[in-house]
Parts: sequence; structure tokens; C-alpha cells
Amino acid sequence: MVSRQAYGSGDPVTIVVPGLGATPGEARIPASGLPGTRVVVTLPSHGDEPDAPEGYWRYETIAADVAKIADEVRAQKAIGVSLGAAVLTRIAAEDPDRFDRIALLLPAVLDQPRSAEVQAVLRKQTSEDEIVKTLPTGYALGDYVQARAKAMRRLTMAIDELAVQFPIADREALRQVTAPTLVISATGDPLHPTEIAEQVAAAFAKGQLEVFDSTAPLITHRAQLRSLLQVAWRA
Repeated sequence: MVSRQAYGSGDPVTIVVPGLGATPGEARIPASGLPGTRVVVTLPSHGDEPDAPEGYWRYETIAADVAKIADEVRAQKAIGVSLGAAVLTRIAAEDPDRFDRIALLLPAVLDQPRSAEVQAVLRKQTSEDEIVKTLPTGYALGDYVQARAKAMRRLTMAIDELAVQFPIADREALRQVTAPTLVISATGDPLHPTEIAEQVAAAFAKGQLEVFDSTAPLITHRAQLRSLLQVAWRA
């Protein structure tokens, strides 16, 4: 159901869970430059993976698949982006001692559904024109916009189903998580409101929030983000 690709070798082992519609290259970005082994997950309906079966797009289902891989590869650390951040949040709530370090990039949801405004933006992400509106100008993106729009058009069922869901019912469960948790947010990102990142960071017992003045820090602040993760992984 969920595949994985390992990069590097040795300890620590970090599992990387990308966002919905992430292209293969995009999925690897958070793992770049980290020590040890990085295991990048590919969800159904992504990359070369088969389409997800009907009813798959539930946080509990995705979290169970990701947790299984984390156990198989003996991951000590975890990075999640957007959907991946929500999935790791659920895993952490259910198993507070599972990881010794967590990074949640651009979380979009915690214990309430997305706002109607965010849902509306999410449902437009199959359009190249709409994707461009969420990205910074002045950066060479190659065929990224086209590739992402194509990926999202394959995920219309996931978009509709996940838009009204949330990963955990009670944020108080996160107070039991023992891992230091780095939360990355971006200003002006219509899909990942800063206030959600603030709530996520505050919910974790050892949460740390970093906010980038950018709509897409994985594009505009990649070096700074990499440095933050490297420091966190050494701590």
C-alpha cells in the first residue's frame, strides 16, 4: 500500500512523510543533508504507486501504514510535511515515545477540520493557475507547477475526503510526547495557516516553532530549513 526508498546509511534512521501530491523530487527535499539513513515514504496515488483503494484516505489508515514502515526500518526520527505532518501527529498521539525527534513542516490541521476558506483553496489545487497563486515569484521552478497539478488531479478523491478530516480528537494527548518537536510555518501560505502551526507547537510538550517570512519556505529558504533540521538532529 505504501512504498519507501532509503537514502544514505547507518544511524540515525529518519522516516520522511511528504505532503499530498508531492512529486518524487519534492518528497526528498526535507531529508537532504541529514545524517544517517533517510527513508522517504511514497503514498498510494503518488509517483509510480498504484491508485489508492476506495476509502483509503483516512488519517488512521495512512498513519497505520506509515507506523508499520517506521517499525520495519527502526526509525528513531521523523519528518512530515503538510499531510505527512498530520500523519505523524496522529502517530505521536497514539504512541508518545515512538520517536526521539520529530519535525513537522507546514502543518495544516490539528484537532478541527480545515476552515472553509482553506478547504476552498485546497480543492482548486488541480489547476496550474491556482497552484501558481500559492508559490513565490522570481524562482526557477522548472516543470514543478505542471508536475504538481498532474499529481493533484490524480488525488481528487483524497482532496475531498481529507479536507473535512483532522488527525486527532484531543490535542492534550500530545502533552505526553517525549520527543522534542520542531514545527515549521510560513507566513501567507493559504493552505497552511500560521495559527495552526502555533497550535501544533503549543500542543507538544517540547514543541518549538520557527516561522519563515515566505509563502513556500521549502523553495525560498531551503538552506535555512536544512540548517535548522541538521541542528535539531544533532541535539
